[in-house]
Amino acid sequence: MRLKNSFFYTIRENAKDEDSISSNLLVRAGMIKKSSAGVYMMMPLGHRVLSKINAIIRDEMEKIDCQELLMPSLIPEEVYISSGRRAGFGNSMFSLKDRKGVSYVLGPTHEELFAAAAKMQIRSYKDMPFSLYQIQTKFRDEPRPRYGLIRVREFAMKDAYTFDKDEASLDISYAKQFQAYKNIMDRLHLDYRIVKADTGVMGGLLSEEFQAITPIGEDILVLSDDDSFASNIEVAPCIPEIAEKEDVLETLTLVQTPNARTIEEVTSYLKKDIKKFVKTLIYNVDDQAVAVMVRGDRDVNETKLRKLLQANSVELADPAMVMAATQAEIGFAGPIDIKCPLYADEEVMYMYNFIVGANKTGYHYTGVNQKDFTVTGHGDLRNIQEGDKNPNGDGVVHFAHGIEVGNTFKLGTKYSKALDLQYLDQNNKLQYVWMGSYGIGPARAMAALAEQNADENGINWPKDLAPFQVSIVIISMKDEQQVTIANQLHDTLQQQGIEVLLDDRDERPGVKFKDMELIGIPYRITIGRGISEGKVELKSRTGEVEEVQITDVVNKLKEVL
Repeated sequence: MRLKNSFFYTIRENAKDEDSISSNLLVRAGMIKKSSAGVYMMMPLGHRVLSKINAIIRDEMEKIDCQELLMPSLIPEEVYISSGRRAGFGNSMFSLKDRKGVSYVLGPTHEELFAAAAKMQIRSYKDMPFSLYQIQTKFRDEPRPRYGLIRVREFAMKDAYTFDKDEASLDISYAKQFQAYKNIMDRLHLDYRIVKADTGVMGGLLSEEFQAITPIGEDILVLSDDDSFASNIEVAPCIPEIAEKEDVLETLTLVQTPNARTIEEVTSYLKKDIKKFVKTLIYNVDDQAVAVMVRGDRDVNETKLRKLLQANSVELADPAMVMAATQAEIGFAGPIDIKCPLYADEEVMYMYNFIVGANKTGYHYTGVNQKDFTVTGHGDLRNIQEGDKNPNGDGVVHFAHGIEVGNTFKLGTKYSKALDLQYLDQNNKLQYVWMGSYGIGPARAMAALAEQNADENGINWPKDLAPFQVSIVIISMKDEQQVTIANQLHDTLQQQGIEVLLDDRDERPGVKFKDMELIGIPYRITIGRGISEGKVELKSRTGEVEEVQITDVVNKLKEVL
């Protein structure tokens, strides 16, 4: 491609309304442009990168005989009501009505439609297994779009679905998709980890995430040093720290703690180790107050709480609900005589002589033991912390931040039951189909790559994902020999199947050099004064420079590419 008569631009200054390295560089490189909050145009250079990512995805799907199709984005709202997911999506769905008053939504995900499509094929167990996928636009009304392509309201997603007769067959299909996803992530050159995750609104038996490691990642990943454990913090199991047994159980004592509401204030006032305190937090669980106890230095894991209680929604209670449950002002909640169900993190069940709120404004109890209150239930209800024991082996865990670029779900029969997707088994009895769901965000992967491969000059794309593999920069457009040789070399490289960009603009050499580095072209050929001696400069994006004979440059590029 020749730049002079092409759509090409770059921006010198940092983008004022972009809050990540990747979004800033992608905007400056002319690869994306914000249309509105969380909605981006994909410009020609960005589209070339995205197309290469999609090509890798399609190649790996073809290898496992996963067939591509395309679903609509405009979907009757009734589809999600019938599957029981409309309420779960809530305000995150874009909804509208047609001229007849029929309610529609812009599809946030397509499990229901794939199940409907599968009905066209499935009659008996002989009609399975098979798998389908698409690369289609999804819509979700994010309350806080940010980080460019990472958290948006309109985005392309590759989603695949497998259909099997039973759980054992699903396991086989899942393993094929899972390996294909690993192949895709490796071919994208991402630094990633695979972690266990919450099934969330998708539901099902198992969820695993492919997380690109980067400091701006919104997900907290829990990893062990020996690589035996990897999990999203939402579902990372905790090994309780067993408190040393105390020979004497203290007497329950009411003590005054004026103006001490937070755990920091109470520990400071009573001059006790924070591990001798238990926090009691009041949650609104499906519109009912629920109290949860955790050790003073721990935090409640709301995902675990939701799963334990099999609830739809879990959030901290408002002041009115807290005061109704505790009969006290906020900051003094405790387990003794609380007016709502009480759940305890497992660690609390091993504590002795600890301190809790007294459900009385300005007071706490000391010398608290298990006999002093009654729990409705207990279990693993806290967030794991850095330095905690590795749940799967020796050593401790540490944290990293990640961008979720892919996920895989064993859905089981959740959607087939909701949508009546059945088949006749070998005994001529009706059974529900077992489904799997598998998603990748191509644009998210593109943003993650930009984050991981950014430097002071721009984006250092992997050479097989860059918008072009080679750029040719003409130093002087007034030098006929330079122009002629550059155009000849451009045509030769194209004929050899090498993706080449010829910078034939009337710009200063420094501007051209900076632009080629900003957009991340892996190799640059500079044609200048040396051409009179048959020489050009070949420079890699990482800085290696060598002088090459013009007659050797094509072979040299074939070698490095």
